[in-house]
Amino acid sequence: MPSAKSRAFTLIELLVVIAI
Repeated sequence: MPSAKSRAFTLIELLVVIAI
C-alpha cells in the first residue's frame, strides 16, 4: 500500500516541521 505509506510520511514530515 504505497498510498498509506505516502500518507504516513507526509504526517511525519508535518510533525517534524511543527517540532522544528
